[in-house]
Amino acid sequence: MERPLWVRWLRVWAVGGAIIGTGLVLFKYTTPTDQELIDALSPELREQYEKQKHLRREEQRQLVNLVKQTSQSNEPIWKTGPFNAPWEGKQNTEEIFNNIQKNEAEMRQKEELQKVMADLETLRRESELKTQEIVNEKKKNWWKVW
Repeated sequence: MERPLWVRWLRVWAVGGAIIGTGLVLFKYTTPTDQELIDALSPELREQYEKQKHLRREEQRQLVNLVKQTSQSNEPIWKTGPFNAPWEGKQNTEEIFNNIQKNEAEMRQKEELQKVMADLETLRRESELKTQEIVNEKKKNWWKVW
């Protein structure tokens, strides 16, 4: 005897839902997180990943700026201007990397300069205090000197 149509459709929906649900559960529990992937890398690869993290962020920022520029234009995307994707050429990537290194070196230099300036300021204050103490002592005992 043939089953009613609604029973067949119920079975189709149940089996389809079970397949999709199983896929979602497997995906959720078997896919590693980004941090787990990074932790699984060898020390050399992890070091390389950490070194190039700033480079990837800068490339992403430049790509977003380029997309914003092209979205404001009324022309087709292939006419909107030079589009040098960071992954297509070494020149662009090396230039970005050099700029990042230059900026980091400048920041380190500024921090060191501020530290030296702070040290000099504390030394100057200490010197002024000692000088003031010596002057005050001389003023108190001016008659003992002669």
